[in-house]
Amino acid sequence: MSLSIGIVGLPNVGKSTLFNALTKKGVLIANYPFATIDPSVGVVAVPDHRLDALSKMSGSTKTIPAAVEFVDIAGLVKGASEGEGLGNQFLTNIRQTDAIAEVVRLFDDEDIHHVAGQVDPRHDIEIIDMELVLADLQTAEKMLERAERDSKGNDKDIVAQRDVLRKLVPALQNGKAARTVALDEKEALTAKAFQFLTMKPLLYVLNRKAGVVNVDAENGPRWRELQVYLEESGAAYCFVDAGIENELSDVHNDEKMDFRRELGVAEDGLDALIKAGYRLLDLISFFTTGEKETRAWTILRGSTAPVAGAAIHSDFRDKFIRAEVIGWETLLAAGSQSKARDKGQLRIEGKEYVVQDGDVM
Repeated sequence: MSLSIGIVGLPNVGKSTLFNALTKKGVLIANYPFATIDPSVGVVAVPDHRLDALSKMSGSTKTIPAAVEFVDIAGLVKGASEGEGLGNQFLTNIRQTDAIAEVVRLFDDEDIHHVAGQVDPRHDIEIIDMELVLADLQTAEKMLERAERDSKGNDKDIVAQRDVLRKLVPALQNGKAARTVALDEKEALTAKAFQFLTMKPLLYVLNRKAGVVNVDAENGPRWRELQVYLEESGAAYCFVDAGIENELSDVHNDEKMDFRRELGVAEDGLDALIKAGYRLLDLISFFTTGEKETRAWTILRGSTAPVAGAAIHSDFRDKFIRAEVIGWETLLAAGSQSKARDKGQLRIEGKEYVVQDGDVM
């Protein structure tokens, strides 16, 4: 299951630094706008202690984690929806992703220029979010005009599209994201096909920097305004120090904790970001394990066993009969699949079974 998250934000907020840290893939980092001209793509493993434990239990030759694709997209600026900067090109790149991680700068640093002249996280969010809304509005108004004309033929699909667009366009005109519009299940499926930018799930990545003043640590008006916005909007967010994480990307895992303590960064911001992205896309993992390999498979939450099987091979969906299932903790406690089977802990599940996060199948 290929899923991607686009990393967006204003220039010089730390997008490419974060991308480097995530993927350990060298992309151009420079202290000026548009250092990244073409989107760079990296596949990032989802940290999962369950996978490692199952692999150790089975003595697996290979351990294959779940993965999320991150796309580093060059900086947006005010007016991007009207072609400012390299706006249209970048908006197209965002449209091709499944979700958006919006990097928001929390640090003051005179050596790193801010396009607005000063760091104001709430204002930065407003600029990016409004450009995405305006880009969607341009597209949606044209689509609605066409749907109004074509719906006179009473084609059911076109009428359904028209009715959804009639709900979305007024919200966009009022500066609201498409995702804020209440839609039923059928309408949401129709809206998804439009690929609107503001319909995509959004995660704010609050980027700190060690050794300088950070807005949250300052705890002044800028931070309080940002807090109010995050709470009122119910937005998903996480903290990261992209610079530190990039420096630590080449450090051996056994030594990273010591370095973190020295630098005053207690948590692994990258792990938090990757897991938050996985949750943002409403994904879960199930596992297969044996001597050859232990593997995490990615599926949407709520998937049935045949749909989960299709992640492995389409035949497992089309010719599904039944699956043996056990929770990962139960299997580890038993010590092996054969011991779990002897204890009667392996369950037989049919086509209606909804796979749970952490199932071993």
